[in-house]
Amino acid sequence: MKRATLWSDEVDVISSDESSSEAEVDNNDGTSDSPTEQPPQELSPQGMLMKKAELYQEHMKEVPIPVQRGSIIPFTSWMGLGRSIKQLYGQPLHYLINILLKQWDQLRCGSEDEDMPLDIIVHPCKAETTIWLIEEAHQCTTSSHHIAKLWQSDPMHAFVDPIFPEL
Repeated sequence: MKRATLWSDEVDVISSDESSSEAEVDNNDGTSDSPTEQPPQELSPQGMLMKKAELYQEHMKEVPIPVQRGSIIPFTSWMGLGRSIKQLYGQPLHYLINILLKQWDQLRCGSEDEDMPLDIIVHPCKAETTIWLIEEAHQCTTSSHHIAKLWQSDPMHAFVDPIFPEL
């Protein structure tokens, strides 16, 4: 829209409903330049890792936490309990749970009850419930940025369960 000013020069005014991020430029010769579409940029390795972490975390939010637990699982280690839970329920555990179970097993090294089966020290129902409570917290609250940072220091992602179990 053209609007006259006090000094009689015309000024182009663009109203908010006419503006867009891809406005065409009039060249005053009957042609116009419109912005060309840029090809999508390839993600850097860091960007790809971040995208994988986002997808992983979104998928893990969809994995259900079992409500009914029908059996008592005997176990000698935290990692062993984790493996049994994965087999029994046929679903993965969060990456951070797998890391935590490994750390808990390492904490037992050198203790006086190191060689004692863990299910004698911690009741199997309490141990399984603990894992599911922490699993739920990790699913609901873990930042994909944090996962990506951890994966960066663990290039093999050794503690990531397959998202889709093999049948």
